[in-house]
Amino acid sequence: MKKKLLIFLILFIAIQTVLAQRDTKPIPQDNKMEWWRNARFGMFIHWGIYSRFAGEYHGIRQQGAGPEWIMNLMKIPVQEYVDTAKNFNPTKYNPDAWAKMAKDAGMKYLVITTKHHDGFALFKSNASKWNVVDATPYGKDLIEPLVKACHKYGLKLGFYFSQAQDWVNPGGGVGPKKASKGYANPDSAKIDAFVNANNGHWDVAQTTANYDEFLDKVSIPQLKELMTNYGKVDILWWDTPATTNLQQALRLEEPLKLQPNIIVNNRVKKPYERGDYKVAEGKVPAVAELDGGNWEACATLSSGWGYLTPKYNGYKSHESLIRMLIDIASKGGNFLLNVPPTPDGEFDAGSQATLKAFGDWMKKYSVSIYGTQANPLKEVSWGRITAKGDNKGTNLYLSVFNWPTDGKLKLEGLKNKKLSAKLLGTNTPLKIEADGDDILISGLPATAPDKIASVVELRTPEKLKRTFKATKIGYFTG
Repeated sequence: MKKKLLIFLILFIAIQTVLAQRDTKPIPQDNKMEWWRNARFGMFIHWGIYSRFAGEYHGIRQQGAGPEWIMNLMKIPVQEYVDTAKNFNPTKYNPDAWAKMAKDAGMKYLVITTKHHDGFALFKSNASKWNVVDATPYGKDLIEPLVKACHKYGLKLGFYFSQAQDWVNPGGGVGPKKASKGYANPDSAKIDAFVNANNGHWDVAQTTANYDEFLDKVSIPQLKELMTNYGKVDILWWDTPATTNLQQALRLEEPLKLQPNIIVNNRVKKPYERGDYKVAEGKVPAVAELDGGNWEACATLSSGWGYLTPKYNGYKSHESLIRMLIDIASKGGNFLLNVPPTPDGEFDAGSQATLKAFGDWMKKYSVSIYGTQANPLKEVSWGRITAKGDNKGTNLYLSVFNWPTDGKLKLEGLKNKKLSAKLLGTNTPLKIEADGDDILISGLPATAPDKIASVVELRTPEKLKRTFKATKIGYFTG
């Protein structure tokens, strides 16, 4: 009897611990999104079996989309692709190092591809053996230790999940592309004929179930696993909804009720009218496209979302990426920057250098990013502006890309005489003078304190806020 009671108590405590890690009651939408809006900057991670290919198949370079699409673009047979998992053994995987690098770069949340379009799950799944525990020599769940690392470093955690596309589990969507897209395949005509006759599938193994069966047997059960096995989940990042209709979308959303305060993007189905925020992939929308709603731009720091062999890879400049973050914040959005790990589980030298550059800049100027709102003034030619209001007025953060040779910055639309300005980093006070209906900030040093973007803080007693024209959610997504 005592033994049974002890077992019961252990189970009870375990259940209570899991429930305590999850939100059990929903909070209002605006409150739910508050931390997300304040964060402004997060890390995206694309990692999986495709990392082993690194952009090449049988020595042939993949063309077309990113390296995470290699199975589809190069029409790799299902069994051949599955067999590749025998070589996926990321023994250098260090989730603690990943989370620390994200935090040191100034990122506030992390989103990882728990399952991309090839259907390979980075977690233990009872719904499909096509997962890291059952299909690889590594044999361990990759998500669980990353969850712990994110908690350790105070990062919010998001799960990317390819809900509709799955190129290995039968019945999954395929996002059909011609065989010639990946490379000059000599069998392109034959493969394309099969693709056209089989709803985009290129392997008969993919056709042994339909889409609804795939949802019921694989996708929805895996979502339940993600929503129950890892404590509190802060973000669910859908992708490429394929042919998903409203009824199917509602079925996919059902497991999310297990995490009532989870934040969800708008890609569960087309048109993109569902979700908490909209996504711009690989681009920053123009101000004219925005409506003041929650939005996020995602981009990768190198040539691909997935890992590419060094001979194909190229890294975007630190200047362009940091200025992209500032541009996005000035328009009221978040920036999700992708870092593709190596197949062994490391961030390579180029990725680490980029993250360090962000960290160096954010240590000086993060106040101009975190918790800010969109620029309430007219756009300027010399940089970008973010705003942060309180009960007594507004701080405007002027991120200067093009440093003025005459030591002066011009701003339109500010007439209040009780203005003050200082140069962040040095806290050097600056002069403000009227210039007709505009103002001039003068006294800037001859050279920019920061080559990428120096920041001037301008204080006004006015409560400034940008107004947007309402438009439909998700219009700028691809």
